[in-house]
Amino acid sequence: MAEIREYNMEELGGQKKKSSRLKKSLIVFGCIIAVIIVLAVIGNSIKSALWGEDQGISASGPYIAKIYVEGTIMSGQADSFGIPAGYQHNWTLGKIDELMSDSDNRGLIVFVDSPGGGVYESDELYLKLKEYKETTHRPVYAVMGSMAASGGYYISAAADKIIANRNTWTGSIGVTIGTLYDISELLEKYGVRTVTITAGSNKAMGSIVEPLTTEQKAIFQSLVDDAYEQFTGIVSEERGMDINEVKKLADGRIYSARQAYENGLVDSIGTLDDAVSDMSTEYGLQDCEVVDVVFRDNTLWGSLLRGVKVPDLRGGDVSAILNQIDNGSKFPISYECELLK
Repeated sequence: MAEIREYNMEELGGQKKKSSRLKKSLIVFGCIIAVIIVLAVIGNSIKSALWGEDQGISASGPYIAKIYVEGTIMSGQADSFGIPAGYQHNWTLGKIDELMSDSDNRGLIVFVDSPGGGVYESDELYLKLKEYKETTHRPVYAVMGSMAASGGYYISAAADKIIANRNTWTGSIGVTIGTLYDISELLEKYGVRTVTITAGSNKAMGSIVEPLTTEQKAIFQSLVDDAYEQFTGIVSEERGMDINEVKKLADGRIYSARQAYENGLVDSIGTLDDAVSDMSTEYGLQDCEVVDVVFRDNTLWGSLLRGVKVPDLRGGDVSAILNQIDNGSKFPISYECELLK
């Protein structure tokens, strides 16, 4: 009997342990379910905290909008953590659409501080500003910051009036396809062989592992020439200048504010406040509020990770060269000033 009782006690103890584990599992499971329910209930708030929400344009009545194009004009810019960084192209286009449909908006001032950017994005923003003018018949001013070069000048050309800061560098009217690298000899030095399989003799033109042919150079030059004709044609049309005079100025050089004014590329030299005052007086908008339309990263991730840098752990001469190639190959063709980017 004593042995049987001892066995039953052990069995009972095992059952108690199993029961305890089951209770703990149920508690954990219950907590998980509770968290899911809470997250479901406040889902919209969580989404807003994590990803941020556009709060729209805040104005109490008629207003002049100031929108900012600062940095390289390209889409999809983000840092190493995927947080939006720099000029936000799609957001800017969307805000201009919003201004067009807002009857309280009375005018638009575009502050440009940019070395330029992609041909596609620069032209898309230029056309959006033109659409704003033609749809609303409201004034558009461009105000240049420290630089409004190449694509920065391209978008400014859409404005009714261009005002450059006295320390602005502008111009750089031209097109670049960037620097095309040929590292075939470097690869050969390290015993690396490459094979590119294509259908079409020029399908792989621009590959860094083989030199360009004469025909391929001509093809790339034709693309650059077409974009150049588009750029100079826009300057000629928007500034009321003869195309031959424009092309004399459009050799890619940078102009100071004074030089740009003397050559008819800008209308005056002044500040952002001067632009607001001029538009208010010229168009009878003295009673209008002036509203900054600025992209702000109000996400939780942005707040936590802003300013955090991801270290570059690559080293060695070859890695440094490849890193330089990567940095210099952002745009296949662009309105961007190489010196200022």
